[in-house]
Amino acid sequence: MTKKSSQGLDTLRFSRRTGIAALIASAVAVVGLTVATPSFAADKTIKVGIISGEDEDVWRVVTTEAAKKGLKIETVVFNDYTQPNEALERGEVDANAFQHQPYLDNQIKQHGYHIVRVGYTGVWPIGLYTKKYKTVAELPKGAVIGVPNDPSNEGRALRVLQNEGVIKLKDGTGILATIADIVENPKNVEIKELDAGIVGRSIDDLDAAVVNTDWALKSGLSPKERIAQEPIDGNPYRNFIAVKQGNENEAWVKTLVSAYQNDTVKAEFEKVYKGTGLSAY
Repeated sequence: MTKKSSQGLDTLRFSRRTGIAALIASAVAVVGLTVATPSFAADKTIKVGIISGEDEDVWRVVTTEAAKKGLKIETVVFNDYTQPNEALERGEVDANAFQHQPYLDNQIKQHGYHIVRVGYTGVWPIGLYTKKYKTVAELPKGAVIGVPNDPSNEGRALRVLQNEGVIKLKDGTGILATIADIVENPKNVEIKELDAGIVGRSIDDLDAAVVNTDWALKSGLSPKERIAQEPIDGNPYRNFIAVKQGNENEAWVKTLVSAYQNDTVKAEFEKVYKGTGLSAY
């Protein structure tokens, strides 16, 4: 990224005629190199892929913080979870910030991406929402419950239902559990698999739905309609900034992470997400 100046070499060639001139020319060359060599961000804008919505407000603050450190950021906004990793793999963006490790692990398994985590951002505890009942115990037999259909979040949703005694999963089931792993279903509930961005918006047609907190906000659901939530302690679903493998030690990456992980951004994060998301660093 950094272009090296040839001023130092040219100056030294011309300065051989006299010793004093050489000393002066060398000093000028050093100063010239210091001034002429751009910082890591001077000749490139770092593109960061994010999901549309509240995170845009947070990243406006991150962009301002990065500019103070000499790093230019351009956010590239996506409307679903399937696009940012593909864009990062292709080099269309330099980083993205939208996912947790189980999701990335599954994406790597499916698509062979070369993407690594470089710095945590926030965590959004997934919850069980309903507009019809006050408690989990009130859910009727045969209740229709929506869950996200992507592998990592479906397993996450099913664990919420297991924690509440609605279902039981097969022993040894990992974080990528599916409805095929359900071994006990005492209320004979129907699990309806829907896109993560749709499940919350379908709440009126369901008895309940397990919804990612960011999508719950976008769907107009409130904490009052949440009757269960996954534990926060030891939560493996912390979101993070990711980059292409091989770039994790680049200077701009460290600056990008520090531009996010600070009190100014944390204050904006809390303002935007109103306690539904928590800083995870």
